[in-house]
This record gives sequence, structure tokens and C-alpha cells, in this order.
Amino acid sequence: MAVNYGAHRVTTGAHYGIRDWLAQRVTAALMALFTLVVLFEVIFSKGPLGYDTWAHIFSGECMKFLTLAAILALLYHAWIGIRDIWMDYIKPVSVRLCLHVFSIVWLVGCAGWAIRVLWRV
Repeated sequence: MAVNYGAHRVTTGAHYGIRDWLAQRVTAALMALFTLVVLFEVIFSKGPLGYDTWAHIFSGECMKFLTLAAILALLYHAWIGIRDIWMDYIKPVSVRLCLHVFSIVWLVGCAGWAIRVLWRV
């Protein structure tokens, strides 16, 4: 049995490991930061929390940019998690491919809807 060491070592798998682990942590941190900013805005807003208050919070360009970044982070974070679930538990390749395509279409659709709502404010 031959053993390969070094740069030419034969490995298996999709090689996502550390990159996806790091991406999950970075996107989670970005979403946590966004949550803190929104909580800060809500706590220090004046008057009752109605549509006008929420519209005012999200009407600024800075908040729209931060919200867009949070939406994209959520999209990527969810994609990594869903993809890993499908790769780990769905063994038939055709079913897994269909679930991947459905997941991508669903996530892009949700992101498009969220962006549409955000820019209408």
C-alpha cells in the first residue's frame, strides 16, 4: 500500500472545510452586528414603533447598505448550511442535485424579495 505525503497527497471530499467554517463565522458575526444596530435604533427611537418608525430606521442609505450586506450574509450562511446538509444526508446524486438547485432558486428568490422590500422603503 503506497502512502503519499506532502503536496501530492491524495485526499477525498469537496475540500470546503476551513473556508466554509470561516465563512459561517464571518457571516454570523455580520448578522449579529446588524441585529445589534437594529436593536440600538429601535431602543433609541422616539415615539411608538409603527410603520413610520420602521420606515425611518431603514430609509437611510447607510442602513440600506448594512441591511443589504446582512441579507447577502444570510443568503451565503444559509447556502453553506443547506448545502452541507444535502451533501451529508442525501446520497442519490440526482436527488441531491435537484435539492441544490431548488435551494439556490429559493434563496435567490428570498434575497430578491428582501431587496425589493428594502428599496421600497
